[in-house]
Amino acid sequence: RWLVNPGVPVPEAATAVHGLTEDHLQRNGRWPAPVMYEIAEELAEQAALGRPLVVMNAPFDLTLLDRELRRHRASSLDRWFEASPLCVLDPRVLDKHLDRYRKGRRTLTDLCAHYEVVLAEAHDAAADALAALEVVRALGRRFAARLDRLTPGELHTLQTGWHAAQARGLQAWFARSGTEETVDPSWPLRPELPAAA
Repeated sequence: RWLVNPGVPVPEAATAVHGLTEDHLQRNGRWPAPVMYEIAEELAEQAALGRPLVVMNAPFDLTLLDRELRRHRASSLDRWFEASPLCVLDPRVLDKHLDRYRKGRRTLTDLCAHYEVVLAEAHDAAADALAALEVVRALGRRFAARLDRLTPGELHTLQTGWHAAQARGLQAWFARSGTEETVDPSWPLRPELPAAA
């Protein structure tokens, strides 16, 4: 568990989701630079041990971590995984591929309900992480016949293609519905935007 003082105002809408007020973060949070270093170091250690990282909607969280490392540490997430590659299992991507025709939303709360996983305190980072892990385990049990022969590394590689296909499908749906929203097919990390000219 890490608690960061972002050094910027915390919007009320964000506080409504996770319950962390600006005052609480200023009093109890740590500065971002050392926290970003510690998180990246811990993830790299897990990768070196061959342990996959379970991240719900990985492009959001890993891209956020990457950008914060760039901003506060003049580093990047890729630099931490030069020796041992990052291996990610994303319950959202796995579920959408393995049970693609199921109707309904696929938020962590929805996946927990579907796979009968207890989500004690939604939007608490530790509770969400544990729930995402349990959803991946439930997916592994339910779809064992399709997953048993795949290593975590192979699943990581497959999810890159699965997410891209899912993004193309969502982009096509947006186009048909007249929504001008762009869906990024990159997974598990969104590419860095080119610097403005």
